Amino acid sequence: MKRSPIRIGISGWQYAGWRGVFYPPGLVQAHELAFASRAMQTIEINGSHYSLQRPGSYQRWHDDTPDDFVFSVKAPRYLTHILRLEGDAVPVALANFIASGVFNLRGKLGPLLWQFPPSMAFKPEVFESFLQLLPHDTEAAARFASQHHDSHVRHPCLETDRKRRMRHAIEIRHPSFCTDEFVRMLRRYRAALVVSEAVADWPYVEDVTGDFVYLRLHGPETLYGGRYSDTALDRWAARISAWASGGEPEDAHHISNLRPRVRSTRDVYCYFDNDQKVRAPFDARRLTERLMPKEALSLEPLDRHAGLSDS
Repeated sequence: MKRSPIRIGISGWQYAGWRGVFYPPGLVQAHELAFASRAMQTIEINGSHYSLQRPGSYQRWHDDTPDDFVFSVKAPRYLTHILRLEGDAVPVALANFIASGVFNLRGKLGPLLWQFPPSMAFKPEVFESFLQLLPHDTEAAARFASQHHDSHVRHPCLETDRKRRMRHAIEIRHPSFCTDEFVRMLRRYRAALVVSEAVADWPYVEDVTGDFVYLRLHGPETLYGGRYSDTALDRWAARISAWASGGEPEDAHHISNLRPRVRSTRDVYCYFDNDQKVRAPFDARRLTERLMPKEALSLEPLDRHAGLSDS
């Protein structure tokens, strides 16, 4: 099946408040991913941010989802928030993450998301050293994963079914990153700068630095909360259409004056992170209906569930 260059979904899927609202009453927790993955096209795996997951978990997530489904995987906070990319432990920690089972997603492995804390400033030499480590295909990643530490990864997954592309998305939350040097660095290493929209005091930037665009929508009213209005979704639909067609919105918010190379198409990944009050999955569907009405019709219907109302 030919995949759409646009994929719209949610950040995580295991939320108690979604049960009986997004998830049908009586649906057992073990079946929530199967339901969610048939209601949208992509999901961010969040648990990998807080602890190393197991190969069996990645295999189960692969098996529970449709053939054309894609996961993004959120990289460990141990690397981004604790080590802050500095020190001799960084290569081993990266190897541990890769060896933890991500290869078991096979063709459903999408971008790896690297989210950095608001307190972390841009240090050019630190970031360049880190970007140099990141593998861009699964064969290179498997070689790198051989550096894992057995005490942290007891059952390493070091084999891939075939050579596949690996993409990296970088989410910044400190204004010191808003420099031409940082944008040029990301383009040099083919990493995408995340378009991160939130009411928090984080930089909002739309520089295209990779061959794909990655968006995270954290809520229009509060951090991780609020329903996106029809006007807001219309605006996002227009911007995503511009990126997906290989261009940019006319009023794109840039750091750098250097424009990206125009392409015939670009893949776009968009994740709703307004989890509170169960808005994320329904806003994701509303945006999907604007951009891909035919694909939206083929997804699991949601209108029978209470959470679809605006109340």
